[in-house]
Amino acid sequence: MKSSNKVARAVHDLALGAWFGGTLMGAVGLNAASKEIESPSDRSRVANAGWAKWTPLNLAAIAGYLASGAIITKDNKGRLASQEGVARSTLVKTGLTGLALAATAYSRVLGQRVMNRDGVSVHDGVTPDSQTPADVAKAQRQLKMLQWAIPAHVGSLIALSSQMGEQQRPLQVLKGLSKHATKQVAARISA
Repeated sequence: MKSSNKVARAVHDLALGAWFGGTLMGAVGLNAASKEIESPSDRSRVANAGWAKWTPLNLAAIAGYLASGAIITKDNKGRLASQEGVARSTLVKTGLTGLALAATAYSRVLGQRVMNRDGVSVHDGVTPDSQTPADVAKAQRQLKMLQWAIPAHVGSLIALSSQMGEQQRPLQVLKGLSKHATKQVAARISA
């Protein structure tokens, strides 16, 4: 294990923060604020323009998170194999990452469907009105749920990352190594 991977950890935390903060601001700010636009046909255009500006930065944040996470995991492969609880936390984090990526990707697909019908009448960025075409209305209803699911998943990743950082405290490492060694000895004795 390297003695320090400060850069990877900083990128990891900053990238998760950007992914979380951007999606939460989009839900609370951009999507909701679009209803303040007077013309219903301009509301989706405004929300779409905001999301289009954010998408490249969000992609960079996600790429930074994945790359730095791979570096941190590689540097901690010894702890993964020998410290009780680290592999389990890593598997949970991998699963949550998959869910967050899937929700983000599907949100992008749905957002593109709305963008492709630019200028249709909507109540706000994720809420159709009575004039919204059925395909856009369906996409908006799904986006309305995803706008909260994505920050919930990414927020869970941030919380899990904190918990995994706690697993690196010397006393936690000692406890985890001891539990793992005890299980290994017990398995050999019973074999």
